[in-house]
Amino acid sequence: MANTKKINRQLHSGKNASWLKKDLKQNYALYLLLIPILAFYVYFHYKPMYGLLASFQDYSIRRGISGSEWVGFENYERFFNDPYFSRNIINTIRISLYSLIFGFPAPIILALLMNELTKPRFKKTVQTITYLPHFISLVVICGMVTNYVAADGFITKIVSALTGKNIEESLLNDASMFVPIYIVSDIWREIGWGSIIYLAALAGVDQELYEAASIDGAGRLRQTWSITLPSIAPTIITLLILRMGSLISVGYEKIILLTNPYNAETSEILSYYIYKRGIEGAEYGLSTAAGLFNSVINCVLVLLTNWISRRVSETSLW
Repeated sequence: MANTKKINRQLHSGKNASWLKKDLKQNYALYLLLIPILAFYVYFHYKPMYGLLASFQDYSIRRGISGSEWVGFENYERFFNDPYFSRNIINTIRISLYSLIFGFPAPIILALLMNELTKPRFKKTVQTITYLPHFISLVVICGMVTNYVAADGFITKIVSALTGKNIEESLLNDASMFVPIYIVSDIWREIGWGSIIYLAALAGVDQELYEAASIDGAGRLRQTWSITLPSIAPTIITLLILRMGSLISVGYEKIILLTNPYNAETSEILSYYIYKRGIEGAEYGLSTAAGLFNSVINCVLVLLTNWISRRVSETSLW
């Protein structure tokens, strides 16, 4: 029995090898095109992983990884025992969850709305207006947001009118307002750009399904719920899995531009901590340890989401 299994494995491996050789000869041009991509990922993504060793060292730029002193898990102990550790994690999770709850569905809703537009010129105008903020520099975006929520900004005046309160300072000085400002401005900047892939998915939906549903008396809302959403569900699930892979990797650039001493209680997050410790404080070992912790959590979230998706919807990345 064991010999039979061994022979079957050898035959199977032989078939795979012959198939690979045949495929290489037939599609050698495609494999050549893969070489620059593989080289890019190896050099810029896999090779830098050697630097993770710095998280176990008292790393010094002058001495390098080979010459720096090994300190074991001391950097991780310092990171987890930091008095601001819990606050940074809570702020990161809060911003990430609100971005997922409100930011992820926003491009889907916009794509569904634009898909219902029948006038091509108006549709292109809406697309252009919603795409534009994505191409504006983040520095400019944050400058605009700062001006809009200043004491005399139009958003501050609207909030003042709706709440009946006389607001005499910037909304960014209110710690409780930082997360809403961050989320809304992020949606405004990325909603149009994020809707592109959903519009492409909507273009592939079979139009005969809508005609059949219309004949059966289904309205537009019912057609959207029963035809459109199930048709683009694989795209939504795939992007959701990818989104989960960067759930707690909130960028520090926007945080740096919008944070101030008044809202630090809710604005300082894990990536901002890594920036302060690594770039400003030159504590490279500690910042590397924090970055590795961040990456491990994201990896676990991707694996978990992919597993749940495969079980529930049979759609997954692998």
